[in-house]
Amino acid sequence: MRQRDRVDEMIEGWRAELPEAATVQLEIVKRVSRLKARIEEVTQAVLGRYGLTYAEFDVLATLRRAGRPYRLKPSRLASHLMLTTGGTSNILQRLVAAGLVEREPDPADGRSSWVRLTPLGVERAEELSLATTEAHRELLADVPEPATRALADQLRDVLLALGDRAQP
Repeated sequence: MRQRDRVDEMIEGWRAELPEAATVQLEIVKRVSRLKARIEEVTQAVLGRYGLTYAEFDVLATLRRAGRPYRLKPSRLASHLMLTTGGTSNILQRLVAAGLVEREPDPADGRSSWVRLTPLGVERAEELSLATTEAHRELLADVPEPATRALADQLRDVLLALGDRAQP
């Protein structure tokens, strides 16, 4: 017999009280939500040690992942982060104050600028990326490798079906 999780208990309650609500879609949503909460918990524990928010880490990681010279236009950065330019601007102000990023003018376009990691920002982005990766590895340590690979592939299929494609 397959082991039951907390979502199974919830679905059982819905089957007894309102069977139309006990759908596989609800199971997916609840399980993804529970997994997201566990991932956020371990991620925040790491980021808290550095005094950074997830949004700040996301900016640092996005710039680091962009490759040398670790810079992007603010609009492109906002697009990668799925934030408004205003929301990104507030995050950037905090990171500039912390010495992790800097804004530099674009010599090719006087109206535009670049956001670039400072050397400290590169170091912090790498440190945090490795620390969060390790926290996620520890969280999922009891899940067999074939199951994690299959889940990653299945989640990609779901997101693609929902139109969440990579940007050109």
